[in-house]
Amino acid sequence: MSSKPSLLVESMGRVVEVSDAEFDMATKSSEWVLVDFWAPWCGPCKMISPILNQIADEKDITIAKVNTDMNPLSMGKFGFRGIPALVLFHNGQPVDQMTGARPKPMFDQWLGKYMD
Repeated sequence: MSSKPSLLVESMGRVVEVSDAEFDMATKSSEWVLVDFWAPWCGPCKMISPILNQIADEKDITIAKVNTDMNPLSMGKFGFRGIPALVLFHNGQPVDQMTGARPKPMFDQWLGKYMD
């Protein structure tokens, strides 16, 4: 029997949509989870979305996107007043948070303080 060589393509992280009901489970689903509180009408949220997708491709991290229009409860736990708001979790525990849009190098620097 001959077997064909297989091409292994490995993705580092992933991006998932998360509801309030799934929030606790999602933040414990991976070693590193970056929660992105966003809304469809939010311009800065739209600006950072491709950056977060790129980070998921480059790092072993889950990006958990929470639409605050449909899921307002989870964001309230952190006292945020504006979006985009991000919380970095390590093994289910929040380690840092930030609000507002940033260029990718600033995200890389921020995440690098904890993940590198």
